[in-house]
Amino acid sequence: MNLLYINYPSWIKPEIFPGVPFLGILRWYGLMYVFAFGTAYFVLKKIFKEGALNSNSSNSIEQKTTEDDLSSFIITGIIFLLIGARIFSTLVYDTSGKYFEKPYLIFWPFDGGRFTGLAGMSYHGGVIGGTLGMLVWCKTHKRPFLKWADAMCTAIPLGYTFGRLGNFLNGELYGRITKMPWGMIFPYAEKFSASLEWVKNFANEIGMKIPEAGLVNLPRHPSQLYEAFFEGIVLFLILWAFHKKKPFDGFSSALYLVGYGTFRFFLEYFRMPDADLGFRIAHDKAASISQNTSLLNISTGQVLCLIMIAGGALYGAAAWIWGKRRREGR
Repeated sequence: MNLLYINYPSWIKPEIFPGVPFLGILRWYGLMYVFAFGTAYFVLKKIFKEGALNSNSSNSIEQKTTEDDLSSFIITGIIFLLIGARIFSTLVYDTSGKYFEKPYLIFWPFDGGRFTGLAGMSYHGGVIGGTLGMLVWCKTHKRPFLKWADAMCTAIPLGYTFGRLGNFLNGELYGRITKMPWGMIFPYAEKFSASLEWVKNFANEIGMKIPEAGLVNLPRHPSQLYEAFFEGIVLFLILWAFHKKKPFDGFSSALYLVGYGTFRFFLEYFRMPDADLGFRIAHDKAASISQNTSLLNISTGQVLCLIMIAGGALYGAAAWIWGKRRREGR
């Protein structure tokens, strides 16, 4: 390890048991999803034990929530989340057009006869799908959506941490190049020509020896870990601090939407945009997506985050007005 950058650990592979027959299909990313959903269920169950999910129906008969209700609620949410995340990823972020031509490939886990799983999930698509799933469940079981959405949104971030750790273990969704001492060289990242003057200067500043010709892999922000910390742990702590003293139903879910959108918007400046999409709004049109040359270069993820922040604010305002009118009997 050089003091001015870190090599991605060579012993980390996407597969849990690389090279082992049959077990080679097991991947860290999939396992992290199991941990993520398990953690979310654990937090949701704690909120349930506090009695926060019991409610009074319109006929004033108290509705008692059971663990079976909890299980079916989170399973429904997960199914819709995965469907939304996969559809959004393939139809919005993939520019090849193959999923429009052959939509059955969206949920086809094989590529060239090799099992790959459902590689490619979109967070924002997951939010849309998960929200629809919660709405369907609450409507079917006659439960107050705002109250249950608040509980779920409080439970999600800590589980989300594992999802980003899965991205790190996969060596994917890495950040832009950096001279920070914790910059990391990811093995699958885009490489640059060693003959370019800016590459030579960059390498010289971080003490990296590069060849005269060929391609060079430069250190990048471990943006997956930034997201795991801020969008996962920090956001969870904020939501947990309010979960017992929220001013109105819908507050926690609105805070989640605004909070996540804000954290993700700023962290996108460190994260590498999709190469085939580039910047949605480009102030510096000649800028490389590997470098952060202007705060006015806006990625697809940032556009979606701005929509998420605005939507969260409007949703919170609507929930507050609805709750106020309900309390006043109007």
